[in-house]
Amino acid sequence: MTVDEFVSEWQNGHDRLLVKTSGSTGQPKQLWVEKRRMEASARITCDFLGLQPGDTALLCMSPDYIAGKMMIVRSLVRHLRLTVVEPSGHPLAAVHSSLPERPFDFVAMVPMQVYNSLQVPAERERLMAVRHLIIGGGAVDGALAEQLRHFPHAVWSTYGMTETLSHIALRRLSGPEASDWYTPFESVSVSLSADHCLVIDAPLVCATRLVTNDIAEVSPDGCHFRIIGRKDNVVCSGGIKIHIEEVERLLRPHLPEPFAVSKRSDEKFGEALVLVSESADTASLRSVCERVLPKYWQPHHYVHANSIPLTETGKPARALIACLAAGNKK
Repeated sequence: MTVDEFVSEWQNGHDRLLVKTSGSTGQPKQLWVEKRRMEASARITCDFLGLQPGDTALLCMSPDYIAGKMMIVRSLVRHLRLTVVEPSGHPLAAVHSSLPERPFDFVAMVPMQVYNSLQVPAERERLMAVRHLIIGGGAVDGALAEQLRHFPHAVWSTYGMTETLSHIALRRLSGPEASDWYTPFESVSVSLSADHCLVIDAPLVCATRLVTNDIAEVSPDGCHFRIIGRKDNVVCSGGIKIHIEEVERLLRPHLPEPFAVSKRSDEKFGEALVLVSESADTASLRSVCERVLPKYWQPHHYVHANSIPLTETGKPARALIACLAAGNKK
């Protein structure tokens, strides 16, 4: 979908439009959403960030997904000056000859785009000049967060999903306000389900309370939360519950090649942890795991993959990774 096609659909007189999820945990789903709720979401974000008519914004993500659609809606609702570039791993390289007369006030990227931009001095300089940078579509790991901590302007990690029409909470990554805890918008309240999954009540953007698959911790005052991992990414191995995201977080600083953690059925342990990596050096991988991970978190199996499957939005494609972990080459 192009920007013009989305704007045409936005202005077609219908009160709903069709969106699709990213498919990070399975096949993408299609959802009908109300345009008035998308407008409400856009106003909430723009008000929180203090964006004003005439401010500059960059669209560097596909309008096929909610993140790209919502950047367009925010621009329409708040009358932002939107620069559009083809989605790529280096979006700021593409705007070299078409930069506005001042740095961008508002940019949304996925972690991969931020990481890539930091590797190129000219792109890093442009990134540091952005007044409000929001990062979504995947986890911001500790090494990336550390690089952003000393940025002169506001950098935010977002929490949300297609069902909430983009983010419903932000956490600051830069400056003295940097935190591991997300703060929901004023119109949003959060709680925990019986199995410790985050429950979202955001009536302006979602008609019903949403019970997520994200295992979370909520602060005693209910004003902040942090994500521990996904319920469907828990491995129960020999009676020990292991969060895949926690294992990946510990390994990430030590494994330079792309990798992902998954599981497979195991006769003895019920489920066994599997490390899927683009490195074929199993001995080195095993050595790192034995050094870095607790004994009961160490993978039982190591699988080489030519490339780690990702969704179109850059998230790990967990269902496809699970197929590789199980020895299924599909």
